[in-house]
Amino acid sequence: MEAVQYDPQNRKLSFLKVPIPSQPKSKEVLVRVAFAGICGTDIHITEGKFPCRDTPFIMGHEFSGVVSAVGSDVKHIKKGDNVAVDPNSGCLTCDACHNGNYHYCTGGGIDKINGIYQDGGWAEYCLVPADQVHKLPDNITLEQAGLTEPLSCVSHGWDRIIPIPVGSRILILGAGIIGNLWASVLHLQGHRRVIVSEPQEARRKLLAKLETGYDIITPEELKTRRAKDLTWGVDLVIDCSGYAPAIEEALDLINPGGILCIFGVSSPQDRISVSPYALYKNELKIIAVKVNPFSFPKALGWIEAMGSRYLQYDKLGVKTYSLSQYEDALKALKKGTVAKAMFKMEK
Repeated sequence: MEAVQYDPQNRKLSFLKVPIPSQPKSKEVLVRVAFAGICGTDIHITEGKFPCRDTPFIMGHEFSGVVSAVGSDVKHIKKGDNVAVDPNSGCLTCDACHNGNYHYCTGGGIDKINGIYQDGGWAEYCLVPADQVHKLPDNITLEQAGLTEPLSCVSHGWDRIIPIPVGSRILILGAGIIGNLWASVLHLQGHRRVIVSEPQEARRKLLAKLETGYDIITPEELKTRRAKDLTWGVDLVIDCSGYAPAIEEALDLINPGGILCIFGVSSPQDRISVSPYALYKNELKIIAVKVNPFSFPKALGWIEAMGSRYLQYDKLGVKTYSLSQYEDALKALKKGTVAKAMFKMEK
């Protein structure tokens, strides 16, 4: 089968032919991949800035597909079912896992992550644990389901920061796919006082296709707005950029009692400077969000509610590529000419 493999020792991606995974064990599922996304975390991995397996592996932790085979103990899905795959799990034995927080697991759960520590979805087939496979409702397409994993992370973030009263002033930093999904979710929930700050003109134009009516501006315009009125601010900042200087600057824009949601994934080496006095004076909250514990069902519910109004690839700035076009996909993503690159497998 065709696949895109990453060699962490040489920091090199390669398009190659590899054997189709063996038949699934009793609690495994073999998925024929349909759509597989390139995440910002994937870029950090290829740059050597994010931890991963130290031997070559197939990347891709966001994917949907069709069940090709199931193990003998798998009962909740069958061959031919359309599915989305949750790449994350835990060891299921530690206190964190038993408390429902497997994303805090340090006892081996990270070794299970498809696309980072185990082979993932940048291939025609992927072998995954059965308990991480979710059957799609009939009204969700495989194309839409390719966004389940990032939406499941947004869902977890939503649970961390709610309630968000309608009428709140909200600032989103970054108009990549995560910023666009947050914009879509906020619009779906009735929020209209939303500003999106994005430095790249191409991405600002892509976000405008969602027709949310949101104020889409540059970081420079954001600074000008603050300079003209030092009392101007927002109640909630959702960082989707992972860019430490932008996060640091955004702290000064938050109204008393407001929240900074750190959602974008930064390099482990990045740092921000924070004034404890300012946090005290304004009773600010800083809430970080890590992956998607048990939020795949919620994400699928959101996909049903959002439908084609929000989840059309052209509206979100998503462009599809074949696996052999992986270099073009990465270049477009880094240049910002697309909000997201998605591999579409040939059937």
